[in-house]
Amino acid sequence: MVYLSLFLTAFAAATLLPAYSEVLLGGLISQGYSPWWLWFWATLGNTLGSVVNGVIGRQIERFKHKRWFPVPEKQLLKGQERFNRYGQWSLLMGWLPVGGDALTVVGGLMRVPWLNFVVLVAIGKGLRYAVVIWVVFTAS
Repeated sequence: MVYLSLFLTAFAAATLLPAYSEVLLGGLISQGYSPWWLWFWATLGNTLGSVVNGVIGRQIERFKHKRWFPVPEKQLLKGQERFNRYGQWSLLMGWLPVGGDALTVVGGLMRVPWLNFVVLVAIGKGLRYAVVIWVVFTAS
């Protein structure tokens, strides 16, 4: 049940929902849970949450001209230009607390092949959780 909670929190944290999986991860490590399994479930949940962002990005073209659409077309084009500057490798930065979620949405919009998308996002997010685990271990 603990690992499921971490998975769901990490999943939500990768979307636009407010969730802080690093805090939960640190607490669970302090309680003696397996760092390997915590890393695995946090990385999996966070990566799959980013896949949801990628799916949303792939659907944006259908809705961007609607009045209710929350992102102005000018801002959307600016995001695409920035993404094109750094290419799909920028998905390695999908873990960033500010802009990482938007980056994965734009990755979907730019139709990055799914295998590349998932692998690059998973590497970035897995490294972030590994750093969190290392910091908790060295601090205790």
